[in-house]
Amino acid sequence: MIFVRFVEVFTDIMIAAIFLRAILSWFITDPRNTLITVLDQITEPILSPLRRVVPRVGMFDITPMVAMILLIAIQRLVFSFYAN
Repeated sequence: MIFVRFVEVFTDIMIAAIFLRAILSWFITDPRNTLITVLDQITEPILSPLRRVVPRVGMFDITPMVAMILLIAIQRLVFSFYAN
């Protein structure tokens, strides 16, 4: 199934990009950094709508964690739907 493989690869890339963006946000503070700019452009379409729904926990933004959980759930849902 090409569709299942596409969803798997896409969600894996997005999870890695979101994770990397979250980790780098602790260290690199220059928003003009090329890596930060690319990661922002890739992940913002997923994170931005979630930020409107997911509240901050103190000073922590848990949106990346919620996004990764949702992507994993989508991946598993697509796999289970097409596996039968």
